[in-house]
Amino acid sequence: MDAKTEIEGRKTFFIAPDVTFLPESYLGEFLARGYEAYIIRDFRFYPIYEQVRIIVETCPDSILFFFIDADVGVDWAKFIKYIQTEFEGKVLIGVLYAKGRSAEQKTVLEKYYLFDLGLQCGCIELEFNKEKNFAIIDKVMYANQACGRRKNVRAICDSSSSANFIFQGVVVKGRVSDISVSHFSFIPDPNYTFPDIPLYTKIDEVTVTFKGFRFKVPASLMIQRELEGGKTLQVFVMLKSNGQQGLDEDIAEKVRERIYITVTDKVKEVLLEKCKAWKQEHPTAQ
Repeated sequence: MDAKTEIEGRKTFFIAPDVTFLPESYLGEFLARGYEAYIIRDFRFYPIYEQVRIIVETCPDSILFFFIDADVGVDWAKFIKYIQTEFEGKVLIGVLYAKGRSAEQKTVLEKYYLFDLGLQCGCIELEFNKEKNFAIIDKVMYANQACGRRKNVRAICDSSSSANFIFQGVVVKGRVSDISVSHFSFIPDPNYTFPDIPLYTKIDEVTVTFKGFRFKVPASLMIQRELEGGKTLQVFVMLKSNGQQGLDEDIAEKVRERIYITVTDKVKEVLLEKCKAWKQEHPTAQ
């Protein structure tokens, strides 16, 4: 993996959160809302600063939320000020803390993080209630456009993902190159000749296979362009039973699960590889 690799798409990283306030199970629910989120809380092998640096370099334009009640061996006020200065314009930052501070203490925190440092993603008090915290963070992520420019998270597919359908009596088959819960990109097999499909044509039944899950869905061709090597890229919007854009919930749930695994595994793999590379260069660092 190239050390300069960047991963596109806005992501949200929760740094050192307490799972009693933010359980990892919420990450899948955030994905259903279009937010690609991660939890970073293991600093035994790679220092927190290096992990944050690698995140910013690998996932530019991301959002970082620091849980400032966590004891990870740093002075949070100084550390966050340093991160804000070091990566100015490259990342958005917010802080989270547990309920229990006095009104005066909260005022001091808010003055420092919001006014002195100018953090854009807030200084947020969490409740001792997971459901309330989910709603609180959901609102904050929405306000800070955590979904980026895409409404739905998209997974890049490997060669095992495919689609086929019948058009004008011909079976059209090929590879699915990426997929969300609303669209998929399709590359017809270049070894065969298929009839031209006019834009906005509705295909009543497309069979899609993604990460071992096969489903049938109506879809309309929205975009078509030529690629190198004589290939064609077609972008289809999938349709629910009622004709609206998207997937029926029973199918959408299974597709989301696979998108979550595909997307997050790739990001975690890249970040871990970069952390290991840093460790090899700094074997005595703590």
